[in-house]
Order: sequence, then C-alpha cells, then structure tokens
Amino acid sequence: MSYSITNECTQCDSCLPQCPVGAIKRVDEHYWIDPTLCNGCEGYYDMPQCITTCPVGSPVPFQAKKGRYKKQSRPILSPELFLNGKNNTFASAIVIWELCNLLAQRRSLPWKTDDDGTFVYQRQVKRGKGMLRFWMANTHQAEQKALPLSGEQAETAIAKLDIRAACLHLMYAAYATGVEQPWVDEFVISDRQIEHYLGMDKRKDLSKLEKLSLIRELALQPCLVLTSIEWPRQGRIPEFSMECDRIWHMIAIHHHFEEDDLGCKHLVGLTFRVRAGKWAQHFLNQRDHWNRAAYFQYGNLPRCLLPEVMSHWQQHEGAVRMLLWLLFKTKMGHDQPITTQTLMRVAYGSDRIAQAYTQSAFQKRLLKTFESDLEALYYYGIKPIFDPESYPAEIQPLWAKLAELPDDAEDALDFWTKDGSQQQRLTDAAPRGKWKRVMNGRFLQFELPDTWDVKRSLNRKKATSSNRKSSKANLNSSPDFSKNLIVNARKKLQLSQRLLAEKIGKSQSWIRDIENGRFQPSTADQKMLYEVLKIN
Repeated sequence: MSYSITNECTQCDSCLPQCPVGAIKRVDEHYWIDPTLCNGCEGYYDMPQCITTCPVGSPVPFQAKKGRYKKQSRPILSPELFLNGKNNTFASAIVIWELCNLLAQRRSLPWKTDDDGTFVYQRQVKRGKGMLRFWMANTHQAEQKALPLSGEQAETAIAKLDIRAACLHLMYAAYATGVEQPWVDEFVISDRQIEHYLGMDKRKDLSKLEKLSLIRELALQPCLVLTSIEWPRQGRIPEFSMECDRIWHMIAIHHHFEEDDLGCKHLVGLTFRVRAGKWAQHFLNQRDHWNRAAYFQYGNLPRCLLPEVMSHWQQHEGAVRMLLWLLFKTKMGHDQPITTQTLMRVAYGSDRIAQAYTQSAFQKRLLKTFESDLEALYYYGIKPIFDPESYPAEIQPLWAKLAELPDDAEDALDFWTKDGSQQQRLTDAAPRGKWKRVMNGRFLQFELPDTWDVKRSLNRKKATSSNRKSSKANLNSSPDFSKNLIVNARKKLQLSQRLLAEKIGKSQSWIRDIENGRFQPSTADQKMLYEVLKIN
C-alpha cells in the first residue's frame, strides 16, 4: 500500500531521510509521495516510516484521483511537431546518431574503461582523424556539474537505459531545429505532446500516473549522456574540439498537481524545459554554416516511426534497433550496400554474433530472429533489396520469396505450378551452410516509405538558373501520379501485375507496392508506366 501527504504537513523534514525507497520528494516547496515508488516500506520495516516519524499524522493511505482533470495554467510550449501530419526536420549529426545507437543498443556497444577508470564508448570519425567519446553522467540536473561514472555504477546506469528513450531523444533533435540557436535557446515540451507523439494517448491499460512516470523516466535518460568531440578540418571548416558536455540539458521539470479535499497532491502533468549542448554550436549552426565555419546537418523524422518503436520494442527489439539505425544511415544515400553482418551487429550486438559462430543451435535461433525482424521492417514499409549474387533467393527468408505471389487466383495457381516444376522450390528446406552464406550476404538498398523522404544538409552551392529551369520542366512534364489511375489502366488493358512487371522490367512486388500506395515511383518510372499503360 502506498501513502500520500495531506495539507496537515508542517514540513518538518523528519520523514524525508527515513523513506527507504526515496518516494518522498520536495516539489515546489511542498512534500509529495510518489505512489509509483512507495510500497509502504514493505520488505524494509514493519510500519511505514512516514507514519511513525510524522508528529502530526499527515500521511494517509493513497487514494487514486477521481473525476476529470481541471485546466491549469502551464508554461508556454514550443510549437507542435509534425504540422504536415507526416514528418518533421530533426538534427541528424553524427553525435545525435551515436546517442540514438547508445540508447538502443546499450551494452551491445564496445564500452571500455579508459585511463581514468571511467566507462567510455568511443567512435572514430573521418577515417580515424577524429574521435567521439560518450560517458554516462552521475546526474541529470543541469545546475550540478555532471561527472562520468565508472565501474559498477556506469554498468548499472547503462543497463537501466530504455530503448524507448531513443524516441524522446529524436523529439529533442526535432525541437532543436525549430530554434535559432539551440545551444542557447530552450524548448518546452509537455507530457501531453509526448503522449500524443508516442501514441500513448490511445493506451487504456496505463493509468494517468503510470504514463507520467514512464514519460518522466524516458525524458531524463537522453540527458544522462556526456560527450566530447575531436573533429578534423573538413574543407574550409576548421578543426575543433569540445570538452566533455551533456548532449541534452534538462533545465527544469515542472510538476503540475491537483489537490483533493484532504490536500493530497495528485500529479496530473509534466512540463520539460530542454536545451541542446555545445555540440549544436558546431553541427546545428545555420548562421555559421553560411560562413563556412560550422555545419547545419538535418534530416526528416517520420511521425509514424515513434509509435512504431513504442509498439514493437519488446517483440522485435532487433527490428527497432535497425529501424533507428536506418533512419540515419539512409540520410547518407539510398544506394549504399549494407552487409548482413553490419545489420546483425546493430540488431543483436557483436557478442551474440560471436556466440552464434561457435554454437550451431544458436545460429538457427539467431537467423530465425533476424528474418523475423526483417519481415517486421518490411510490413512497416522498409523493404530490403537483396543482392542477387551474395544473397540469392535460395537463402532468402520465405516471406521475401512469397512477396512475388500474385493476388489474382489464376496467376497464383500459375505461380505455384511453375514453382513446383523447378528443382529448387520455395518451401524446400534451407541449403547446407546457409548461416555462412547469409553472413557473407549484402543488401543493395532499402526501399523507404513516402514519409522517409530524406532532406540533405543545406548545400553551399546554389543551383544554376539552367538547373532550376530543367528541374521545373521535369516537374511540369510529369502528370500528377495516382495509384488508382495505375490500377484502373492496368485492368482496362486486362494486364495482371505479373505481366505489367515484365513489360517494364520490374518485379511484381514493386507493382503491388505502387498500387497499394506504399511508395511513389520516380519521375522516370512514372513516365514508363504511363507509356506502357497508354495513359495520356
């Protein structure tokens, strides 16, 4: 049973040091017992210590708040994200990428003990000419100097990291692009905004207090990481270094309470004031970027990614890790091949891969998990394109092979008839040595959903007038694309998806994805479709 403090409290401070779980807190000059921490001293004392030490009998058994929440005056918030309903710009510099990896992969990263005995994660940049270092901080409070943790304290702090905190980190990165000087200007975000972005407003299995406790915990974790930067000269931008500093500063957390008839305070809201660290002066500095003295690196944050992480972080943690990693990787270019080993290391860590190499039974389990996580990405809208030479169809997962299965019943019958006549059928057992072949495989690219349109860093070189005219001409020459137009034109010509795919040299799954609206083809592919389907 948890307890609550009424307005009879005289603030004598006698109960605060006696609480064995730290549930009693001083907020806004008043005492409050966090009911998510308080357990009535069970397992510690026979009687709750707040009751035995209170001279006026203020603590009473906690009663959940009933009724609607009253409207309260709160700090002015920063503008909403995702105003277009699809995506929002966000800071995507290497510092932000690595913190996202750190929150998602935790102990899977190669942490080491440095000369000072502190636990550190190091990442070389620019082919070893520069270095990023990351530490866990001993406190999140901005008014206190943060020091790197070492030994068991650091390992415990890393183990407590929650992959869902990466969502808060990405929100901070999105809000940081909305202020002129993010290393100086703060942004303010509320629990209601966070709840809406994460899709938690639709969850009925959590009480208001449970949601607030979870949001507070997730909001603090990105502020518990320190970084230092050693960056080499690049072009006209000089080399620079940054001493150990927080990536995100939690300036203040405002707790919003409502009192019942006894004066017991019920937490009904939270407001967070956050500011970016000194890294933003080097990587998110639009003014100095135009003077070629700093970088201004940003990308697109899809709105649907945040609730996707929150929905699948338990069942498909490997898929969520890959999802967050690809968010930054694809910014560097869609056509960059990715090895299977790289993806597996991101999803499961080097230790699990090393264990699989020595244990055949673990190989099968890990390979099955990897194929399941790839399928989760596929149904989210991120389609892996297998390299036909290093990752042929015979070692691809079954769901990838069945992606070519036609929707039409007659075409499907022809598909299975043709498959049955082949020496290697889709449903045959995997060939010997599949693990080794898969680990040597590559993905040519990942086809992305529409909301993952990548915005590059601002280009210093302005486009010439001729380039502008040609781009406008291309846009004007291409008619408005409609998936329904493609479907209707194909049916009018009595073409199946398979026949249309053969005519334009594409796969049947590509046609199906177009007609289902999963992505929009390029201008060149649109023109080819219009010509084959005789669309004016």
